Formats: sequence, structure tokens, C-alpha cells
Amino acid sequence: MKKTYQIQKQRAVQKLRKHAEAENPPVQLAFPLAEIMTLLKEGLTHLVRQVGIALLNEVMEVEVKHLVGERNRVDPNRSCSRWGSEPGCSVVAGQKVHLHRPRVRDHKNREVPLGSYELFQRSSLMEESVWKKMMHGLTTRRYSEVVKEFVESYGIEKSTISRHFIQASRRELEKLSQRSLTDRKLCAILIDGTCFDDQQMIVALGVQWSGQKLVLGLRQGATENATVVKQMFADMQERGVDFEVPRLFVLDGSKALQAAVRHHAGPAAFVQRCQIHKIRNVTEHLSDDYSPYVKTKMQAAYSMLDHSDAKRALQSLHRELMQLNPSAARSLEEGMEETITVHRLRVPSHLRQSLASTNMIESAFSTVETVCRNVKRWQGGDQYLRWVASALLYAESRWNRLRGHRQIPVLIKELEVAVVRTITTRKQWGVG
Repeated sequence: MKKTYQIQKQRAVQKLRKHAEAENPPVQLAFPLAEIMTLLKEGLTHLVRQVGIALLNEVMEVEVKHLVGERNRVDPNRSCSRWGSEPGCSVVAGQKVHLHRPRVRDHKNREVPLGSYELFQRSSLMEESVWKKMMHGLTTRRYSEVVKEFVESYGIEKSTISRHFIQASRRELEKLSQRSLTDRKLCAILIDGTCFDDQQMIVALGVQWSGQKLVLGLRQGATENATVVKQMFADMQERGVDFEVPRLFVLDGSKALQAAVRHHAGPAAFVQRCQIHKIRNVTEHLSDDYSPYVKTKMQAAYSMLDHSDAKRALQSLHRELMQLNPSAARSLEEGMEETITVHRLRVPSHLRQSLASTNMIESAFSTVETVCRNVKRWQGGDQYLRWVASALLYAESRWNRLRGHRQIPVLIKELEVAVVRTITTRKQWGVG
């Protein structure tokens, strides 16, 4: 529940906005030329900063004049009066700067908050500035060295910046976990996990019909177990993802991920196993003499356009590996058909390169690792989720549209045809 003084501050801001819309009073500054020349000695940027602070003071004075009236004028209808001033602060360029806040009291001797001062002082401005700078690699230890632009600024010590970032990152985590997915038309969902310290972070990334990429969900667990993934899917479903719509699900070889996908999406799920993961899994069974050869053969098979050609090439390689290394052959055989789902759906070549592997989500994890490298000590709690969610949203803001996005309508059409064919086949064989 909000306290009374918080409600009063919000009302003061609303009154100021209404006054600005209704009367739109001018705010004017008059700077002596001699003072300008003095400030210019320290650079144009210093002049702009000082003018900005003077402008803030003038805006507060305009609001006081609106509430109280002109100075030294008798007004029988006046309901408020000036009550001196006191030290205050404003958030400017990610740091706090001293201001003199004028005070106003009503006829009952109660403090009247100024809407302009509340706008200048809002901590969310500071938190947003801290969050952006730390996403670009600035640490809490170096924040004061890099950011301090006003001689009289304060509130940029390591502990203070850390508190601001905690609040900002919690807001980003809440934004990610609560944003609606109802109007998001998704043609593909990629799911993968990455390890931080001893925690596994499971991430779902969606590809929209427009080609834009979107972070759908985030879950924290000890391993990539089916329970954690199912909970993430249930949360996505509550926020608007319809799992009855046919989609391509791009996964690595995790059995837990596949079980969760089959549980929620059923016949509407078309699983594409990551081809890069499969190549890596097979070649790890081989010596350095044979590994490049097998890798080249698998890449050649996956680059074929026709599904039957790609399957035939992989089966031929499987027979070779049975003579060379049965373990590698069994690794290739396991899930072979799912590694060429994009071939079976006749996905066009450019789009196929984007959706045949989890490279897209691996790229997001690379950004997460870059952002999180400044964390020297993980302290548990929600720190993992806050940092990873912040880094994912930062990465999302930098993504371009999917390569081959103009071919997405072809994929959507093939998915619709394939799901009808799958349901018809199940009915013929009496499968529920």
C-alpha cells in the first residue's frame, strides 16, 4: 500500500502537468554575459550543465508562483504561502546534484509537495542510467571515476550504485517475466540453457512472423530437467502463448527439453535438433585423424536441399562409422531424423541456416557472458535471474531481424500442412 506522502507527490505531479497543458507558462532564463564567459573557461559542457541546473531552479520557481502567486502582493484568495527553502537534489546524467528546493505550506501549516521537484528527484531516472551504463560494461567500482561530471555531485559511490542497479535489474526481471505474449505471432521457439556458477539458466527465445526475435522466458535450476522447463512453458502459456499453433522448436539434444515440448505442444510441435550440437557430439567420439573428415561429411549432408538426399547421405555416413567407431555411429543415429526437420518442412535455404541450429540463442548467451563478467562473486538469491534477465533484454534491444525473414511465410504454410498430415496419420492408426 502506498503511503500518504507518496500519493501527495503523485498528485502534485499531476497538477503540474495539468497546469502546463492548460496555461503553458513560459520559462525564461537570463544569464549575464560575464558569467557565461567565466563558465566557458571550463568548457562548453560545463556551461550547459550549469544552465541546466539553473533551468531546474527556474521551473520550480514557476510552479511556486502558480501555487502562491507573485511575491509581495496581497491576495485574499491565496491558500498557500512560501516557507523558505532547504537543500535538495536532482538526478542529472546518472548522478545526484545539489539544488535549493523552495518550500510551500498551506493555511493549515502543512507541507505542499512540488510536482517539478518530484520529477527531478525520481530515483527511477538514476536507476535507468545506472542500468544502461553497467550493461555497457561499467563496474560499480569505476562508476564514480567515469560518470562524475559535476564537481558538487554525489550519490555515485560503489554501495549506492549497487543499490540502484539492484532496483533497476529487479524491474527488468519483472518486465521480462510479466510482459504479455498474447499478440506475439511466433513461428519458431528456441530453447537452451547456460551455466552460471552452479546454476543452470534455461532461456526460451521466440521468432515472430516479422522476423523479430524476442526473449519469451527465463528459469533457474540446478540442471536442464523437465520440471523446470515445463514450469517455464506453463508461465509462457499463462502470458498468452498458444501451444496448439504449429511451430518449429529448435533444441539441443536434451531429453528434458524434448519431453517438455511434447507435453505442452503435442502434434503442433516440430522439433529441430541443433545440427551444430549433433556434429560436435559425433566428432567427440573420434580421434583427430577422423574428426575433420566426419565433420565435413555431416556439414555436406546438412547443406543438401532435399530431405531424402540429406537423409541418404547421413545413413551412408552411419554405415561408415559402424566400421570405424560404433559409438560415433550410435550418436549419429540418435535423433538423426530430427536434425533434418527443416529439410522435411522444405524451409528455404536462407531461413534454414538460421533455424537449423541454436546459434541464435548461443549469441544471446555470449552477450550475457560479456555483461556478467564484471560479477566477481555470485551471492545467490535473485542475483542470477536479475543479471541474466537484464543482459538478455539488453541483447534483445540490439538484435536485427532474423536472416531469411522474408521466407517465414513459406515456413508457416509448411507447418500448417504438416500438422494436418500428422493429425490425419494419427487418426488412421488410432493414436489419440
